[in-house]
Amino acid sequence: MGSGRKIGSEEGVLRIHQTIARDLGTAILTGKHKPGELFEGEIEASERLGVSRTAYREAVRILIAKGMLESRPKAGTRVLPRSRWNVLDPEMLAWMFAGEPDANFIRDLFELRGVIEPAAAEFAARRRTDEQLATMEAALAEMGRFGLSTPDGRAADQRFHHAILAATHNDALEALASSVGAAVSWTTTFKHRKKLLPRDPLPDHRAVFQAIAARDTAAARATMAELLRLALADMDIALAEPGG
Repeated sequence: MGSGRKIGSEEGVLRIHQTIARDLGTAILTGKHKPGELFEGEIEASERLGVSRTAYREAVRILIAKGMLESRPKAGTRVLPRSRWNVLDPEMLAWMFAGEPDANFIRDLFELRGVIEPAAAEFAARRRTDEQLATMEAALAEMGRFGLSTPDGRAADQRFHHAILAATHNDALEALASSVGAAVSWTTTFKHRKKLLPRDPLPDHRAVFQAIAARDTAAARATMAELLRLALADMDIALAEPGG
């Protein structure tokens, strides 16, 4: 079974090595494999999983790149401490939110967004172009049309936040767009997983947009901070639900 072969069903878009990486990564995230634990050898693992050694080797390389594993000659492959993991990797965020994510980590994400996004909104209000403003407005329209409980609505939400980071015209901030976008998408998905929340967050987004459109830097920072404060409150409601 080569590493280029694709698998079917809901995982049809994933190649074998990507699927193995996801399964192993999820096992590490959930504590099945703990930091310091030695993985079985490549030959044994590939035989147990019924895949080629190449596929298993490529999967391990993915996890090494994410900081989850370390492989050394003669010493084998070990799980690294959580402090070494690239927890903002969009793929790793997807693995985390596929199950029941850790509440403390969710709050960590919101704290990070609270540092980055209000400042980004302030820069965007000062530096945005008319084209970037039009992108934000179009994303808002789609959020209103589809709602954040739908994949299309969440994709529009991602585009809105991405457009704000792009409008900072700061390469370092814009480089965070994929991670921030993934955090926006997965936390929103989690909030709506069990039931629709009573509060509509669209007005909060419109307030940010209006401040950026008006080039009101102070209001842009303040409205984004308030958007995140209310989003975290919604998340606390979701986390408090039975089984959440």
